[in-house]
Amino acid sequence: MRLKSFTAPSMAEAMRMIRDELGDDAIIVSTQRAIGGKGVRITAALEQSDPDEPADLFGNGEAPVAQAVRAALVEHGTPPRLLERLVNAAHTSEIDDPLRACTAAMDAGFAYAPLPEVAAPRPFMLVGPPGAGKTIAVAKLAARTVLKGRRVAVITADHHRAGAVHQLAAFTRILGVDLKSARGPDSLRQAVDGLDGRTDLVFIDSPGLNPFKPTDMEFLTGLVEAADVEPILALAAGGDAEEAAEIGEAFGEAGATRLLATRLDTTRRFGAIMAAADAAQLMLCDVSASPHVASGLSPLSPQAMARLILPNNRDEAQNDLLPTEATT
Repeated sequence: MRLKSFTAPSMAEAMRMIRDELGDDAIIVSTQRAIGGKGVRITAALEQSDPDEPADLFGNGEAPVAQAVRAALVEHGTPPRLLERLVNAAHTSEIDDPLRACTAAMDAGFAYAPLPEVAAPRPFMLVGPPGAGKTIAVAKLAARTVLKGRRVAVITADHHRAGAVHQLAAFTRILGVDLKSARGPDSLRQAVDGLDGRTDLVFIDSPGLNPFKPTDMEFLTGLVEAADVEPILALAAGGDAEEAAEIGEAFGEAGATRLLATRLDTTRRFGAIMAAADAAQLMLCDVSASPHVASGLSPLSPQAMARLILPNNRDEAQNDLLPTEATT
């Protein structure tokens, strides 16, 4: 099968381009708005007439390895400009193995900074839109710290969602960790100052905020500045890549530095995660690939990303990210 993407100011113009190049037998695979919301981008497919003919997936003469990386990135819904940069990185690496070439592309395209497991000078605050999985991510980070034999403090600033405090309190009780509560920037600063350096790591749960609502982002900025925390964007994998990019930019402007991807166990496409990290220049840190608290986090690396991206490696990669034993 031959695949190619077409970008045009209108649907009619894009369809004309498809018919001119691929003919009337072309099948529309996907449609989406172009970058910036101006125009459309359509991916079309055409079955090859000769099954023994080598596949040129995009008709552009790329090396087979670059074609494999491109096809995988298209499947994940990677935004066009980012896709071209990553494919070019795979091509210029001159590596003839798809996994290693894709790893080189992921290394060139993103920065990686897994969250520390031993100690850190500043508290980490999980931020993100409602339903992103911040509370469970905080519980997992606290559990990981306890299992490492380190001292951890957990603070909740989420008094917006009904039951949020009780949910986190249930986890911290199991871990033997006192849960502190803060209402607003001043209260958060007092809670952090009250720790007086007696912990190795501090994790803060924040309320789910609308990234497109100025008052929500102002509230978040107030929390960040009041307690001198490092915001970590928690974002569920899957979803629309363009929407995720805008979410990433909003939380990046509020101070987020890294991206923790959640719900990898229920997701097959990771274009949204890549789009958000790229748009806001966020470092990829960890992934949550299981509902289990005791062992549900794994650090991200270029090779881990490549294995998630390539279809032949994806299932194995996701299994490796899942805990081998769940005790909580």
